[in-house]
Amino acid sequence: MDGEIILINPMAAALLMPLAPAGALVNLFDVLAPLAPDLRERAMAHAEVGSAVGGGTVRIPVANASAVPDAGESRARPSVLGLRLVRFDAGTWMATLSDITQSVRDEQRALTDRLRAASRLDGLTELPSREVIVEHIERAHAAAPGSDGAQFGILFIDIDRFQRVNATRGLAAGDLLLQSVADRLRRLVEPEGALERLGLRGPVAGRLGADEFVIVAPEVHDAQTLAEAARQLVGALSEPYVIHRRAEHASASVGVLLVRPDPTTVDPESLLQDASIAMSDAKAAGGARYSLFEPGMKARMARRAAIESDLRGALMRAELSVAYQPIVALPGRRCVGMEALVRWQHPTLGAVPPQEFVAIAEEVGLIQALGRFVLFEACGAFAAWRHRFGDAAPASMSVNVSRAQLADRQFAGHVQEALRSTGMQASELQLEVTESMAAQDGVVQQALQTLRRMGLSIALDDFGTGYSSLATLHLLPIDVLKIDRSFVMQVETSLHHRVLIEAVILVARSLGMRTVAEGIETEGQAAAVAALNCDKGQGYLYSRPMPQDAATAWLEAHRAVDAV
Repeated sequence: MDGEIILINPMAAALLMPLAPAGALVNLFDVLAPLAPDLRERAMAHAEVGSAVGGGTVRIPVANASAVPDAGESRARPSVLGLRLVRFDAGTWMATLSDITQSVRDEQRALTDRLRAASRLDGLTELPSREVIVEHIERAHAAAPGSDGAQFGILFIDIDRFQRVNATRGLAAGDLLLQSVADRLRRLVEPEGALERLGLRGPVAGRLGADEFVIVAPEVHDAQTLAEAARQLVGALSEPYVIHRRAEHASASVGVLLVRPDPTTVDPESLLQDASIAMSDAKAAGGARYSLFEPGMKARMARRAAIESDLRGALMRAELSVAYQPIVALPGRRCVGMEALVRWQHPTLGAVPPQEFVAIAEEVGLIQALGRFVLFEACGAFAAWRHRFGDAAPASMSVNVSRAQLADRQFAGHVQEALRSTGMQASELQLEVTESMAAQDGVVQQALQTLRRMGLSIALDDFGTGYSSLATLHLLPIDVLKIDRSFVMQVETSLHHRVLIEAVILVARSLGMRTVAEGIETEGQAAAVAALNCDKGQGYLYSRPMPQDAATAWLEAHRAVDAV
């Protein structure tokens, strides 16, 4: 019972001899102690005659045991011993030893194969994984050069605003949406399915990760066929989904890449990147659409990446500035306000258009810092003009704000801080929002109501290009209506546009709103909108946006003219 060996056969001795100091096979527990230090304790606690310790074979690793001396033998030593230790009778153990190295290796190999097979399927959607998609791209490319005119296609799919589903309905709902998308893709690519009927031979769908999917079509006739497949794909993925018994509306943006024969070595990841760039182009255009890849997209994407990277330090490097454009009373040219407009002079890219970098700032979470900079600069400029020109200074300052700013609970506090630090009155500050933002977003409307109660006025910018209508204007917390330049530029030549402007002005007046005509470039346009009783005008006829010192000089010159 204490482990002393009474009888041992040659095979067992051969397995144990390399493990025993000086080859002394006296006590089994002592020999195995360096490898299985708890074996003696486990054995002594085992009292049932006829049964094995541990319920079966105990595995004892050998290869990495530092306490095992070098036997100096040339033959391969087992790396795993199997020990079956059975209680023979009240005073005796029977031990069976075996070399189970190979069986362990076989098990590990089988486990590795199972894990590899599992990794080739996405765990959530059970679609082929990225690894499998890459293999399909490699095979399609290998086949293409050997076939006359052969080409293949990649459709890169991203679910639009997927994070909204996770945020509003929870991660479980997001997972169900992804599974539903996968089911639709499976039906589209099945043999003799919709895509094959279009002419895509053997399409395969897979999931790359997150909300990104891909379809590889190993053989495609032409770009038109692939584009039609993308169009049908967008339509199929835009149909309502049922998630937890509730309808969920989602859409997808699709990047389309047609790959033609090329004898050079293919890099599947670069092809996926090109398709992804096309997808980003579709998403930037509003989503729920597809876009065909063209080489110029890479340059635009590189520019966007540079802008995104450099924008983070632009404020600290003093590359951003604020320009000011006068707003004048109609008729005449008396300046009654200024609009603050952000500008960026990039050291290598030159002047970056605001519509380009402001949109990126919103996407990457920099809009709050950017907006705060413009707000404080504008209020500071207004205070300087009020101090210099007194009652002849502009009566108000207009500053554009984004949805992200208005959704920030600290925004109202930032406004109060800007007013307090410059001595500006709340009634002298006007915030401008886009029509689509104010008309569709309850969060924005609530924030605007709070700001109006503080004494600020709210202007609806670019009216006529968004989602609201004359019938719903009374529902919006708006004080000023800015008529979009696309209407103003045709007021002299189009009776239709003239009538529309007149209707807007009449409805605005009936609701107690003031009106501003944007984009006035000619005296004729100014006279036309003034004849329609528009309150104010803004545009290049009066001045382009100017830096603060130039705006100060402009105000000085016009004050002198007004005095005469």
